[in-house]
Parts: sequence; C-alpha cells; structure tokens
Amino acid sequence: MSRIVNAQMHASLQVFACAARHLSFTRCADELHVTPGAISQQIRHLEERLGFALFHRVGRGLELTAEGQRLASVANEVHSRISEELRILHSGRIGGVLKLRCIPSFLSKWLMPRLPELQADYPDMELRVVAEDSSGSLRDDDFDLAIDLNDGSYPGLLTTPLLEEELFPVCSPALLKGKPPLDSPSQLVHYPLLHDITAWRGSYEYAEWEFYLAAIGVSGIDVRRGHTFNRNHLTIEAARMGMGVAIARKALITDELEQGSLIVPFGHPIAARKKYVLAYREGALNTPSRRAVHDWLVAQASNA
Repeated sequence: MSRIVNAQMHASLQVFACAARHLSFTRCADELHVTPGAISQQIRHLEERLGFALFHRVGRGLELTAEGQRLASVANEVHSRISEELRILHSGRIGGVLKLRCIPSFLSKWLMPRLPELQADYPDMELRVVAEDSSGSLRDDDFDLAIDLNDGSYPGLLTTPLLEEELFPVCSPALLKGKPPLDSPSQLVHYPLLHDITAWRGSYEYAEWEFYLAAIGVSGIDVRRGHTFNRNHLTIEAARMGMGVAIARKALITDELEQGSLIVPFGHPIAARKKYVLAYREGALNTPSRRAVHDWLVAQASNA
C-alpha cells in the first residue's frame, strides 16, 4: 500500500512541477495531454496531503504561495536535471574521460579482452586505464572507478561486488610426462611449486598454497619451496611453460583450461579469501559515464 501511495505522491509532484512552470492548469494539461480538471484535482489532492496550499487562484491565473515557491524551485531543478540526462541518453552520446584503476592480473586476463566491446558501446568515451597492485593506492582521488581483489571494505569508498573467486591447482600436461603421477596433494613433493607473492594485499610468499591446502583439509606438506613471482599472470605463464604447479584463479584462466595448455591435476575449487569489487567515491555514480561503465562491468561479470 505504501508503494502505491508513494507512486501517487510522485505523480502529483510531477504534475505540480508542470503547473508551477506554466502557472496555468490549462497549459499544463496541454503538455501532459490530460484535461485541466484532472490537473486541478491532482493539485487539490496534493495540497490536502501536504497540509498547505501551493497556489493562489488570482482571477483566471495562478500564483505560487510561499510554500509553493520553495517546492517549485526544487521540482524545477530536478526536472531540468532529468531532462538533460534524458537528452544525453536519447542521443546515445555518453562520453568524456573515465579513469579506471584495476589490479594487473584482472586487467590483462579478464578486462582487456572485453574493452573493445565497451568501446563499441560507448564510442565517445575516452578511457584512462591504470594497472595498480594494491588497494592502498585508492586513497588518492585520481580515479573514477577501481577494480580490486579484497574483502570489499574500503574506508571512505563505496563498493559493488563484481565477481566471487575460486582457487585450484593447475599445471601443464607436459610437466607430468615421464614423472610420478600427480593426482593427490601428497605427490606435490615430486614437483616445483609456483607462488604469487602478491596473491592479495598483505599476503606473503607462500600464503596462497598454504591457504588452499588448509581449505581442502591437507596438512604436512612443505610449501616453502619453488619459484616466486610478483604477478599472478606470470605465475600462470610459468605453469603453462611447465615450470611447476601453480594456484589459479577461476576468473583469470578460462582460456588456458579450454585450450588444454593447463589442466587441474587434483583437488577441487575452493572459495578465495577475497572477491573482486568495484570501488568508487560517494556520488560518483551520479555522473552518466561512471554509471554507464559501472553497470556495464556488473553486467559483464554476471554473464561471465
């Protein structure tokens, strides 16, 4: 019932804004394609709900009351903003410069293949894309939207969840040729491990392997060995080249698994400690270009 009342109030305020611009029920009725009597009735009901008069009837004309003038100034400002946004949307020309920050692995593996589609959807937009390793860089103001892998908690910023992440081991099929089988965690002793030392903010060299093995209930395996890299995509490339076994992120490895250049030798996916989020300042999405890219990214993630 409250939704119906709110909808009725919203409709009455739209009628009031129109009547206030014209100071005429007749001209307002012409704009809205209704009768002057319908406009008069809407205004009367609105005045009853508000508890004060909005117009003085002066002869055949109208004058705004003091309360009506205050309400009209806000209504006209809202009407102007809506009209301008509709003009932009109808013209299909959402443009301008948009500054986007993104963690490098997600940028290179997930976002870059999708950017041509974003360009096609918004040809008048100019992107300023910056690869950043840590959410610590989000403390300054030099970005419009940022994609990060974290728990979604950013002081002073709002966030929208983008993608959940899962972790699992991967290696090249070539790594296993002529060597002991690798169908259980215990057999990792026969193979080098590959580590992403920047798996998440604040992580240390061997955190990802330690976290995965603990999550699947495996203990007693020394993970403090093997090769380390400071980018996820470098770790995965090393695995693809047969250098060892790496921990992969589901969102970043679809192509390699489909092509067969990497396989999952054992285990099952487990939920990562962090998730991909969009971060932005309060009020940022009031700008058409930021809202458009925000919603575009959310739609892409929902279809991934």
